[in-house]
Amino acid sequence: MPIYPIMLPLFAATAIAGGAAGWLAWRRAGLPRAWAGAGVGAAAGALGPLLTMIPLQSCTFEPDRTGLDNSVGVVAFLAPAAVLTALAVWFGRALTSPGGAANLDSGEHGPTFRHSRSAWLFLAPTLAVLVLFLYWPLLETLRLSTQLTKRGTAVERFVCVDNYTALLDPSFEWWAVALASLAVAAVLATVVVEKRQSDPFLSPLPKLKTFSGLAVVAAVVAVAASVFGPDYRGVFLTTLVLAGGTVVLALAIGLGIALLVSRPIRGRSVYRVLLIWPFAISPPIAGILFFVMFDPATGIVGHAWESLTPWDMPNYRTEPALARTLVIMASVWKTLGFIIVFYVAGLQNVSRDMIEAARIDGASAWQRLRHFIIPSLSPITFFLIVTTVTYAFFEIFGTIDYLTKGGPNGATTDAMTSVYLSQEWIGAGAARSLVLFAMVLAVTAWQFRSTGRKVHYGH
Repeated sequence: MPIYPIMLPLFAATAIAGGAAGWLAWRRAGLPRAWAGAGVGAAAGALGPLLTMIPLQSCTFEPDRTGLDNSVGVVAFLAPAAVLTALAVWFGRALTSPGGAANLDSGEHGPTFRHSRSAWLFLAPTLAVLVLFLYWPLLETLRLSTQLTKRGTAVERFVCVDNYTALLDPSFEWWAVALASLAVAAVLATVVVEKRQSDPFLSPLPKLKTFSGLAVVAAVVAVAASVFGPDYRGVFLTTLVLAGGTVVLALAIGLGIALLVSRPIRGRSVYRVLLIWPFAISPPIAGILFFVMFDPATGIVGHAWESLTPWDMPNYRTEPALARTLVIMASVWKTLGFIIVFYVAGLQNVSRDMIEAARIDGASAWQRLRHFIIPSLSPITFFLIVTTVTYAFFEIFGTIDYLTKGGPNGATTDAMTSVYLSQEWIGAGAARSLVLFAMVLAVTAWQFRSTGRKVHYGH
């Protein structure tokens, strides 16, 4: 692996940052010999970049590379250094603490490393499946993303990160700057109000925190969109629109229906089954059903619309907004049964005494829902958010493929569909799939950091 001059300060920076992280971790844990933690962190910070620089042959830092190549190289340099440093510091701190390896045990559920032979024996089949069908394909996708190769040919040519830079074209967009400025102002206002508040019941802090959170999310999305080039920017925004619309509407409608079917009404077991059965069908079947219903020429919905109204049925094959709406509707309908099942089960565990006490104290139906029922359902809601987001990013492709084929004019071409459409050029498709993977990881991490903190588990 060649070492270019620009890499030397980067190695120094990751080693220093890793050493500082290790030293702070040891000090916060109250461990002696903080210099040992600094050494562990510095070594991990210096060795971490090799995980990507060796496979890439340091190509992003070659003298004839563009600034965009260098920027992608810096990200590829720093990311593994941060991950390896975090893992090394965590393991090192656990092993040097009193008790040693026992600190890695899983607490009250028993030790992790004691009697490990039998444990590894039972885990071996699962680990083998994971290695063969998850980790190895991921590594192969990483390799293919650096190659120029066409489907049906065995010829491959190393092209460094060209498949990634083809998706990028950072630009100075006024809307991204405006949203970023608004987010900074909202966060600063929240900090000021939080320090100066006197009466928490009369303070506008809760609403201001909600607004600042939404502003930060909008700013992050806008800045991320401005990093992509014009071709992939539409794919990125379409992915967020379809995923966000599916998750929000599915959870809201699912909770509403679950509240209705949980009432003591005669025959509720029958219509519960009727509401849940769409979950049993596959996403492509959902796309076919909505295609048959909303087909402009022969669809039953269009026929009913034109029979009951004086207007013609809009054609979703030529109207981008209608096509996106239809994809979201089909996806919501597909996932609704899954959400209803979990919410119905969760509502059975909500304390009736608590709800009755709130009713006696004068709480309205909306107040009981907002302050008592929804917080009690927070563990289930958190689980449903994670699973529904995963569905919206990956499995919605089956619905899109049979319903709109990504049209009209790319209006429903999300990240997964773009991977499928670029399948002829395997390297480009691999790069797009890894970009999608990074998007899902980022959204999931944000979910655990924001929503996960608000989850309350009852005992």
